[in-house]
Amino acid sequence: MGLLQRFILNVFIGFAVLLSGCAAVTQDAGNNYEFKGSAGTRESLAAEPSRTADRTITLGFSQLGTESDWRNANTASIKDAAKEAEIRLIFENAEQSQEQQFQAVRSFIRQKVDVIAIAPVVEKGWEPILREARQAGIPVILVDRLAEVSDTSLYTALIGSDFYEEGRKAGKFVVDKVKNVPGPVGIAELKGTAGSAPSIGRGDGFREIVRNHSDLAILESAVGNFTFEEGKEAMRSILKARGAEVRVLFSHNDDMALGAIEAIEEYGLSPGKDIVIVSVDGTRRALVNLEKGKLNYVVECNPLLGPNLMQAVKELMRGRTLPKRILTPETVFTEATPAAELANRKY
Repeated sequence: MGLLQRFILNVFIGFAVLLSGCAAVTQDAGNNYEFKGSAGTRESLAAEPSRTADRTITLGFSQLGTESDWRNANTASIKDAAKEAEIRLIFENAEQSQEQQFQAVRSFIRQKVDVIAIAPVVEKGWEPILREARQAGIPVILVDRLAEVSDTSLYTALIGSDFYEEGRKAGKFVVDKVKNVPGPVGIAELKGTAGSAPSIGRGDGFREIVRNHSDLAILESAVGNFTFEEGKEAMRSILKARGAEVRVLFSHNDDMALGAIEAIEEYGLSPGKDIVIVSVDGTRRALVNLEKGKLNYVVECNPLLGPNLMQAVKELMRGRTLPKRILTPETVFTEATPAAELANRKY
């Protein structure tokens, strides 16, 4: 190497040291560069940088409410999982208001969170706010419930249950349970929040099964908004109108079913015997009543979605593509099975 070349090289090295202090620049096998400072901080210098675990990820989550034991377990799961994953969680509870959810999403956008997660109150009306999130460059994950949009690229993934299949499972049990009962068999239905994904899916799935049996008839459908109190009041009204004609109750969730059990007992009938009761969720209180014979069948809907959500958030931050639909494993419970489940039930 000539004197002039050596001089130029020394000048370049000295200039690099002045810029970086005690830092070093390393190159990996993929030709991505990483700057390591004296304090150990790291900043990706790749041509297409991805977010790394070195920086705390911020997740904004809009929960729809506190209407049931299931929802409270869902909230606890998400909070616990965020803490375990060391993800900063900004939590907003909409208390059943879609407008409050819109406000929460706009707040998350202003705070420049990394990911937004939403458990939608109802299916419709989400497209404008999801477009705002997209314009801000923030990916959206739907949790538990679907948002109906014309452009499904407005959300990254949906994590949760197959509500339609839950309704089908309930319908199949009813068909088998009353197959030897002389018809017609009258059915009462307690529906969840009008326009919500679980209420639509469970109702449609249930009807797909029972409509093929002429000896089964849905006599009354009433909205109970997934709550104990409204479920009890709705069942009172159904019994007042139909009385002993009702032989089966299909409740879209456990809380409404538990309220209905009280109404049935007050009416002078025996829940689980005079009226076959089928519910969806799988909460501890429902399994206790299943064991007592006051409930006949419970279709599980798993609320413990926190770990799934945090894993999805981390995958997004690593630049990976998520499946559009992430289903959670679930089972069903009969009067013969709850005792073994109760000891380990978290909600």
